[in-house]
Amino acid sequence: MRSTKRLAAGALAAALGVTTLAACGGSDGKASGSASGSGGKTVTLVSHDSFNASDPVLKAFTAETGYTVKVLKSGDAGAALNQEILTKGSPRGDVFFGVDNTLLSRALDNGIFTPYEAKGLDRVPADVQLDKDKHRVTPIDTGDICVNYDKKYFADKKLSPPQSFDDLIKPEYKDLLVTENVATSSPGLGFMLGSVAKYGDDGWQDYWKKLKANGVKVVDGWEQAYNTDFSGSAGGKKAEGDRPLVVSYASSPPAEVIYADPKPAEAPTGVATGTCFRQTEFAGLLKGAKNETGGKALLDFLISKKFQEDMPLQMFVDPVAKDAALPAEFTKFGTKITESTTVAPDKIAKNRDQWVKTWSSLVLK
Repeated sequence: MRSTKRLAAGALAAALGVTTLAACGGSDGKASGSASGSGGKTVTLVSHDSFNASDPVLKAFTAETGYTVKVLKSGDAGAALNQEILTKGSPRGDVFFGVDNTLLSRALDNGIFTPYEAKGLDRVPADVQLDKDKHRVTPIDTGDICVNYDKKYFADKKLSPPQSFDDLIKPEYKDLLVTENVATSSPGLGFMLGSVAKYGDDGWQDYWKKLKANGVKVVDGWEQAYNTDFSGSAGGKKAEGDRPLVVSYASSPPAEVIYADPKPAEAPTGVATGTCFRQTEFAGLLKGAKNETGGKALLDFLISKKFQEDMPLQMFVDPVAKDAALPAEFTKFGTKITESTTVAPDKIAKNRDQWVKTWSSLVLK
């Protein structure tokens, strides 16, 4: 993905470097106390910095398989993927987690994965199995990049919040939107791709000209946009942000409730449901993995009901498994996105660099 700021509240623990997230030793249940495990019983997951899972769930994996999970966090997803491409055939781990549909073709074209059809894949909808004929990657989660709005601002102004791409260029929303730089931010890139999907190859540039004329503000990344400039977030309120519209995630409103103290009766932010771009995130067995058997077991586990139901409150994404229930906080405070734009991975791979250059010349100059 990207600059992986898709975790809506930015409130997840961001452990740096190599972290052992679960270790369960022998029958006494004591932790092994070693990131390397024993007797080849370690499976290494290479990921972007935003991977997270609860200790009980990863300990359950250890109990079921005998493998201890070691996580090697490697920056944002683009940087992490580039490192695996450079070390192709001699990977730093066994499984890679975090390549999404904006980067998928790059990963597949470089041949860094060994095909494996994960157990339980029949519980995953076909529309997110973007490599279903070859099974080089397994879909793990989805997330929607959408414009969020500050409910209080629009209520106070007696102005209906925007709900679509078209709304954002209307005069009543002039100077209200902050978005992220397409060249440096995952949400920024996703929002631009959403405009490509909406207006086509010949129309998205004109849309951005109109958006610029309507006062869109561009900042480097999600952290600044959401937690500084956006007036609706907890961070933005403290920073006295003055933009009531921001490009973020459909999962941001539940996070605003979950991490609030005291918790509000409803989310202070809403989602413009007609502005969303769907991201699907994948994992794959790295070619040349030292622990291929453990890697396959981990891929099976990543789409298991246990892991899938743990994931939303750990990474603020939606599970792909059809039998995985969403947590109450997501269903009560979130917005279900029934229609989200997308662009085929091969089209993104073919055009991404030129689209970014074109966007930069249109918007930043």
